[in-house]
Amino acid sequence: MTACLTDPNILEALQRASADQLHLLKAPAETWQPADLTGELTGGSWQDAVLEIRREAEPLPADALACLAGSLITEEALPSYQAWLNRHLEFRDETGTDTTPWAQWTRAWSAEENRHGDVLNRYLYLSGRADMRAVELTIHHLIRNGFNLGSGSHVYKSIVYASFQERATRISHRNMGLLAHEHGAKKLGRICALIAGDEARHEQAYQNLFKVCLSADPDQAVTAMGEMLLSKIVMPARLMSDGTGRDLFSDYSILAQRLGIYTTRDYAETLLFLAETWGLAKLRGLSAEASAALEKIFKTAEKYQRKSAQIAEALGSVEVQAFSWIRPTPP
Repeated sequence: MTACLTDPNILEALQRASADQLHLLKAPAETWQPADLTGELTGGSWQDAVLEIRREAEPLPADALACLAGSLITEEALPSYQAWLNRHLEFRDETGTDTTPWAQWTRAWSAEENRHGDVLNRYLYLSGRADMRAVELTIHHLIRNGFNLGSGSHVYKSIVYASFQERATRISHRNMGLLAHEHGAKKLGRICALIAGDEARHEQAYQNLFKVCLSADPDQAVTAMGEMLLSKIVMPARLMSDGTGRDLFSDYSILAQRLGIYTTRDYAETLLFLAETWGLAKLRGLSAEASAALEKIFKTAEKYQRKSAQIAEALGSVEVQAFSWIRPTPP
């Protein structure tokens, strides 16, 4: 399919739709900041703020903290993600300070997302359970290695990816928060719930943008969705590395599956959720290519749903190396 979108009517519709999503972003002064959640280390009570986090993090299993570190590392690779949002020649922040709705969205979205890595980084650091140099080394490698989501320069594919990934991230942060609460880590649970709330607003925006693509150009939009989803969505941290040559992301993914942070069933249910949100089953008059792509999307989601328990069982017996990010539970 054509790599670049050049139809001025569709580009104008996407800019209008981007303007309609700006209300989903919060003004900086009206939303939470990392210091609100981890406390200020000033004045005479700074030790209390640190001790509170250390006490609640102490009983957390090392595997749970390793998953938290993986989420943190993923969030900290934000420079790669913002660069990706602006790689479309016909639909980007040309100067870095453009006033177009899409340019305003990408900068404000990045500003909100930036808080996620900051607060998780600070929590893990203050917990005393992490080898922060190992975490920082992995972040350094990931940003240096880059990020290729497989969309090329196609706007539709990128919006499909963002819709999927924002929902997947919301699910993983929500589940991490639930796991934290199970172990009495209420502060971490609240942090994860607030991050998941941000992701929920972001996913809604990208899903609304793709509705515009479907309305304006249904054949190409459905075909683009099929090409993205049927190649299996590449996760943002796929190229994470600790410098040893180990497939670090695979081990992290297996751990997340075992702990219920993000599973094959979540992947399948996200596919089905997007199909329902976009009313794909109700589309009529599609080209043969788009119709075939639509059929494959549903079959792929059903296959992952059907095999999710089998995959979970198989991964349960796979040996995963220890992660350098997390220190053992203190004696």
